[in-house]
Amino acid sequence: MAAHNDIDAAAQALREGRLVAFPTETVYGLGADATNDEAVARVYAAKGRPSFNPLIAHVPDVEQAFALGHFTAEAKALASAFWPGPLSLVVPRAASCPVSLLASAGNDSIAIRIPSHPMALALLKATGRPVVAPSANPSGKISPTTAEHVRRHLKDKVAIVLDGGRCKVGVESSVVSFLADGPKLLRQGGVPRSEIETVLGHAIAVETHSARPHAPGQLLSHYAPHAELRLNADAPRTGEAYLGFGPLHAHGPWTLSARGDLVEAAASLFRLLHEIDATGVARIAVAPVPHHGLGEAINDRLLRAAAPRETA
Repeated sequence: MAAHNDIDAAAQALREGRLVAFPTETVYGLGADATNDEAVARVYAAKGRPSFNPLIAHVPDVEQAFALGHFTAEAKALASAFWPGPLSLVVPRAASCPVSLLASAGNDSIAIRIPSHPMALALLKATGRPVVAPSANPSGKISPTTAEHVRRHLKDKVAIVLDGGRCKVGVESSVVSFLADGPKLLRQGGVPRSEIETVLGHAIAVETHSARPHAPGQLLSHYAPHAELRLNADAPRTGEAYLGFGPLHAHGPWTLSARGDLVEAAASLFRLLHEIDATGVARIAVAPVPHHGLGEAINDRLLRAAAPRETA
């Protein structure tokens, strides 16, 4: 792990798919190129994250933020009031959004933030693409507010740690969603609810847990395709598309990882489910995936996607 403040080197590392820890005003983030499926998967692996929670895409300015999603007038009002700063907004993904579906946990929404830390902004500008950056610590551990915290806990899992001193806010960003069910406070954080409500001009609903979360800090949301899923299938049956894994279970054009790599499989999961579902097939058979490391998260996602559906 390199520990220095070379912004250009850190930006190059991100563009190459490596992980970079950097300071924000809230906590230190574990950064990865948000448009690179495998880089995003490496974030989950490095954190030991037990499931694919949505990640927040960080950008340096509102023009780039507005290009990633669809912002209502109220969402733009909060952006104007609190960006750059410790507020993340969840909005519907734009059709042209380049951010990995893995970062959105397969949702049709995206969480976006513009941090105010000067080093974070410099890194985002130099990288030239959105960067996911959950807290740079092992999952379940205390969030890091100094570079030393990151080095102590993540060690060689990170290519570069940028040291910008102690974080001023010290808690994660507040998260507000603007989806079909109206504005909701999904996570309380660096911007008090009272200040958010002052800008909106009305009270805001609070939803800290959800069966379909769109931001970190809630229960996991899983992408459910239109097709039914059959799991742990050694081979496809008649009329089924097959999603393979590893050299022993490769039947057809779709495979999570031909070589059995769990990071590659995690990176491919949502893209391939969307791709297969778009063919209109009624059933998808999925090869067995080892239940360790990222395999636990992959299997958790698949189990929920395969759960019985409610009927009207």
